Amino acid sequence: MSTAALGVVMQALGDATRRAIFERISRSGEMTVAALTRDAGVSQPAVSQHLKALKQARLVLGRREGRNTYYRAEPRGLAPLATWLRQYEALWTQRLDRLDTYLQNMQRKEKNRGR
Repeated sequence: MSTAALGVVMQALGDATRRAIFERISRSGEMTVAALTRDAGVSQPAVSQHLKALKQARLVLGRREGRNTYYRAEPRGLAPLATWLRQYEALWTQRLDRLDTYLQNMQRKEKNRGR
């Protein structure tokens, strides 16, 4: 996994407006800049800048049709982030399993003391 790719994805998704745009595109399939601007709460140039960052992170793809560009989510763009998170999932699963074993042992000891 490229740490540079991970950094670009994390930076792109680190902005709340960009995350909202990405989520809207993901749910809708394809959207134009005009459609995204309607409910984004920011200007059209701002939406375009956010889309540029999402494209650089390979999280969205655009296709031209006449005067419009239609943007769609690119799930493979999330691969660096998913890989990074899986490492921590394994770590925390092991730690929580050890904690569960420890707590079960403590409960058994408490029960044995109560007899």
